[in-house]
Amino acid sequence: MMEITYLSNSGFLVRDGRTLLLFDDYADPAHAVECALEQAYDRFYIFASHAHFDHFDAHIRAYADHVTQYIFSYDIRRTKRVRSFPQDAIAYMGTYSDWTDGYLHVTTFDSTDVGVSFLVETAEGRRIFHAGDFNWWHWEGDTHENQMLARNAFRKQMKKLEGMEAEIAFFPVDARMGNSWDMGIREFVRSTRLKGFVTMHNELGIASGQIWTPPEDFFEPGKELPFWTPKQAGETRIWDEGFRER
Repeated sequence: MMEITYLSNSGFLVRDGRTLLLFDDYADPAHAVECALEQAYDRFYIFASHAHFDHFDAHIRAYADHVTQYIFSYDIRRTKRVRSFPQDAIAYMGTYSDWTDGYLHVTTFDSTDVGVSFLVETAEGRRIFHAGDFNWWHWEGDTHENQMLARNAFRKQMKKLEGMEAEIAFFPVDARMGNSWDMGIREFVRSTRLKGFVTMHNELGIASGQIWTPPEDFFEPGKELPFWTPKQAGETRIWDEGFRER
């Protein structure tokens, strides 16, 4: 079983046994990370997929005495915010690269915005994908040329991700894109081999009453997957071949 807590935007805390994995924590209004660090753990890894303010915030510097490793996208190295971090505790990762400490193995893929996406595998064989800002960013009202560029960039990356196996994946579903908000996750789910997935970038949709659920034709026949659309900070689910409340 894994325990997954929603922080904000694309931020999640995953507890797998005595290992903590923290992704894109820019705000934690429910203080979920502080609570987790009060419990027993052996390893604590912090990931930031890129330097955008809503994915990387310097408050995670406060966890330096607890962290096993910071694992940051290459673009974060150029920010002023990272200067206060202990540099010997940071692994900066470029696209299509690998990092391991003998327990955790991390592979990066490209983004269709900035930075990287992460595929994380633990020694126990758990595989977790965090997309960062990788998505099919089809903006309604944009020029046809820009929409085609977005489509081509997304599909180019999906060729590298096709058939990827993961227990769960975190992926954006952004209400700002209107009726196109789930184009990316639809193709991602159909092209990969997941056991379940969690949506990210939910705040604006929830604030306007738009809570994503798969439309009737979202899953291919016989290939339905458990999913979770978090609605408020601190919300937690237990993953055990499905999502259930703690």
